[in-house]
Amino acid sequence: ESRAASASNKEINIQWYFPSVAKPSNDTETKVLLLYAYNTNPVKISNIKIFSSVSVFSGHLWIPLARIISLREKLSDLKEQVEILMQGSKSFSTSVPTSFLEQSETLKISPSNKPKMSDVKVDLDEKTEEMAKRCLSEVKALLSVVPALSLPLTKIPFDVTLQSITNLEDMFDLANGCIITEGSLFNWIISLLH
Repeated sequence: ESRAASASNKEINIQWYFPSVAKPSNDTETKVLLLYAYNTNPVKISNIKIFSSVSVFSGHLWIPLARIISLREKLSDLKEQVEILMQGSKSFSTSVPTSFLEQSETLKISPSNKPKMSDVKVDLDEKTEEMAKRCLSEVKALLSVVPALSLPLTKIPFDVTLQSITNLEDMFDLANGCIITEGSLFNWIISLLH
């Protein structure tokens, strides 16, 4: 089975397309096409000719290239700041095994139920929280169906983890796109695309 034929979790797939000919009418600035597809329930497609589902959605948005590049740089800076906070966090340092050997021995004995380091919620300082709100307000403005009604965020709408910020940064990677699975980031992105 190909991965395209099934999704065991809720997920959104993001791809970017830079068309050489097709362009939105009456636009002077360079824009790229964001293509997305997501499912709100697990899906298994065995025959595309007879497939019908009320939980699978797709669409596209034209987005200015310059704003995507700018946003990606800001998200990269935010990710770096989150990594710095994680390294300085007492909870982070105490939950990390003291040596690689200890970690590998733990894995051999029994699989750990602890969340991966990248999934641990990060406590943001004031500067990083403001940086995150600015970045996420820009994401909201780019993805909202009616951008004029998109007000700046007053609170962060999902759990900030290294993984969620990495996923968001990957989402605006024009060369690769990404897949984001269910969770608070997934829910927020879907709410913007509705």
